[in-house]
This record gives sequence, C-alpha cells and structure tokens, in this order.
Amino acid sequence: MKKILFAAAVAVACVGAIRAAEAGENDETTVETEVVDAPQKQVGVWPAFFAIGEIPSTNVAPDVIGLRLTIPYSTKHENVTGFDLGLWGRAQYFEGFMINILRNDVRDELSGVQVGLYNSAGQSDMLGIQVGLWNEAGSNRGIQAGLVNTAGIAQGVQVGLINRAEEMYGFQVGVINVIRDAELTFCPLVNVGF
Repeated sequence: MKKILFAAAVAVACVGAIRAAEAGENDETTVETEVVDAPQKQVGVWPAFFAIGEIPSTNVAPDVIGLRLTIPYSTKHENVTGFDLGLWGRAQYFEGFMINILRNDVRDELSGVQVGLYNSAGQSDMLGIQVGLWNEAGSNRGIQAGLVNTAGIAQGVQVGLINRAEEMYGFQVGVINVIRDAELTFCPLVNVGF
C-alpha cells in the first residue's frame, strides 16, 4: 500500500512540475531568441500499460508493460513486456506471450512464447517456445514446434517436418533434420547434436 501511495505522489508531483513549466512558457514577457537548427533531445516516455496498434502522432512510442493489441499491426513499441495479441506484432525486445495470427517478429531479444503462422527472432536471442508453421531464431534456447524450424545456435528441442540448425545442443524430431555442425549432418526422424 505504501508503494502505491508513493508512486501516486511521485506521479502527482511530476504532473505539477510539468504544468508549472508550461505555465512559465505562457508568460506575457517576450524575449528575443535566435533560432538554431539543432537536433532535438529525445524525451523519455513513461511506459504504457495498454496499447492498441500504431501511434501516428508521435515519433517515439512508449514501452508497453501489460497488454498490446496489434490491430492490424504494430511496429513502434521497442520494448514490450506482457501480452501481445492481434494480427502482426513486432518489437525490439519482448518478454511474455506474443500471440499474433500472421507474424511475430522480435529483432533483438525474446524471452517468452511466440504463437502464430510465422514466428521470427531472426537475428536475436530467443529463450522460450515458438509454435507455428515457420519458426526461426538466431540463437534458440528452448523449444521450436512447427512445420519448418530454423536456428543458428539451438539448445533444446526442434519438432517439425523440417528442422535445421547451424549448431545444435539437443534433439531434432521430424522428417528432415539437419545440424550443419554435427558429425551426422542429416538424419531422418531423430537427430541429436551435442
């Protein structure tokens, strides 16, 4: 309870400071200033607890902690923690459950679960589970279950029709199993890499 009251007091103090600064800008006194073209300072943004799709009026979208509905898609939220539900979800860093019908895409780091037709953590580190028709990860620690599973370095299990990994520390179960760095690079049904 004390933490909630403290957070509310800090929020009220911040709002009061912002309003006072805005009131100071609206004074009648005029001071001549020289206009200089300089890069604008990026202002920090508080995280959002609920977001729907794109935010067209801003260049920087807030981080999302909670629920993000990606209807029809969302690309501006860099950091998402929680649930991402909709059609097409994309983030830089993601922790939680990413359940989108068409595509899930994380560019840098994924910790959690991706469920959709196409799941991608292509150049990133993935810790968790991917379930879909096509799953890909740069570095995979966990489970990939789908029609096609690809990974650069995989530690865990790949289950699907076609499984491919550059390096594998675990098992592949499927019709076509390829571990490029293993002594036995191709083995149908089950392939093991250690």
